[in-house]
Amino acid sequence: MVPCGVVRALMLQGTGSDVGKSLLAAGLCRAWTRQGLRVRPFKPQNMSNNAAVTADGGEIGRAQALQALACGIPPSSDMNPVLLKPQTDVGAQVIVQGRSIGNAQAGAFQTLKPQLLPRALESFGRLAAEADLVVIEGAGSAAEVNLREGDIANMGFALAASVPVVLVGDIDRGGVIASLIGTWVLLTEAERALVRGTIINKFRGDPKLFAGGLQIIAEHLGRPSFGVVPWFEGAARLPAEDAVALEKPQPADDGAGVIRIGVPRLARIANFDDLDPLIAEPGVSVRFIQPGEALPGDLDVVLLPGSKATLADLAFFRAQGWEIDLQAHVRRGGLVVGLCGGYQMLGRLIADPGGIEGPPGEAAGLSLLDVRTVLEGEKVLRLAEGTACIGGEAVQGYEMHIGRTTGAGLSRPLLRLREGDGTSRPEGAVSTDGRVMGSYLHGLFQADAFRHGFLDRIRRRPVSGIAFGASIEATLDALADHLEAHLDLNALLAAAGPVRT
Repeated sequence: MVPCGVVRALMLQGTGSDVGKSLLAAGLCRAWTRQGLRVRPFKPQNMSNNAAVTADGGEIGRAQALQALACGIPPSSDMNPVLLKPQTDVGAQVIVQGRSIGNAQAGAFQTLKPQLLPRALESFGRLAAEADLVVIEGAGSAAEVNLREGDIANMGFALAASVPVVLVGDIDRGGVIASLIGTWVLLTEAERALVRGTIINKFRGDPKLFAGGLQIIAEHLGRPSFGVVPWFEGAARLPAEDAVALEKPQPADDGAGVIRIGVPRLARIANFDDLDPLIAEPGVSVRFIQPGEALPGDLDVVLLPGSKATLADLAFFRAQGWEIDLQAHVRRGGLVVGLCGGYQMLGRLIADPGGIEGPPGEAAGLSLLDVRTVLEGEKVLRLAEGTACIGGEAVQGYEMHIGRTTGAGLSRPLLRLREGDGTSRPEGAVSTDGRVMGSYLHGLFQADAFRHGFLDRIRRRPVSGIAFGASIEATLDALADHLEAHLDLNALLAAAGPVRT
């Protein structure tokens, strides 16, 4: 147990990306919160186009919002003070303490990083002031020595804040012994001094068979193992941190009566966790259509997701031949849904005169909704709730977009959202035939009644009974149970070091 009045912190750093740091952090947050500790999640630097809006109108990585939920608290901008949202292969929008400070190319960001460390430490200090324990998540690999200068994501932050580190390796991808020992070899003496031990994640099979591997790792590092975590099947039910998850093969669902939803895998896809509630529904198959594939002809719905570079992704959409496929889908009577950037693409025009998301320019949209969007003005970041115009179901979520959308299509809104003064405003658009709809509201399908009504209008079906929010809470509890069974949580807590405030 953490001594009374002492704030402690522990940082999970990985041997690479997608080793499971975010999930482990969420599970540990829930496990220690259940023990009565005031736990706060923290990630000094994140790179993801999956983001969430905080109550103060900021934005942070989706993983930190999930970790906040695991702690039973609202997310705050301090939980992820630096967020990079990629717009090109070498450039990203830079979010600092919840607010955009502009765009930066990769080289320019390297020179910017040292200026951001004080902001990260400032946010960390505020979180620590209200906590017993801060669970910190690194980004990528702890041993990216080519990026070490000015590092604020991994060991650079750990050294600046003097926080202990646990190295996490992914055994499922193979080579976990080499990855952990190789990481250790590349660390400096000062960095090694912070390392308290290791966690082996995503193990399949009998952990006893890896006893020799643990011994080899311990001999080279001189540090203990805190445990071997078996593969957690419930991981797929939790929001993914970034688009790496979309690159994994997806099982086909060819059952009779299945509602088939196709999602074009845009190059700069954003906030694709909007689809998680639909994926969780029985009798619904959500398939991400990869570049080079045609949109299948048997889809009931084509859903265009959010994008961090809308004009570029519209060009990408056309380059895959998907516009022709979409026109055929519409002629067959299929439904089309656009969310955020996908909503903008469904209109008649998208213009970016100031080059907010890339080079200045404009392009004709897919012309399925009678709206036009100009990317200008301040980014809209706000929580929202209201009702659906068709069906009257309650909805809630958040808006996160650049752009002003106008046009006759807005006279047929999809939603009415409540304002702070008790009035409501129209949001989104629906085509005259009701077959095409768009909205800026992220999290739309998390509303159980709205989701059930949407699916029922496609095909009459029994209400599944899926309560999405409750299922996320249950999965976090199951994850905490899983970690309690396979990790030495007392030893991990003892390894956490006091925070200097």
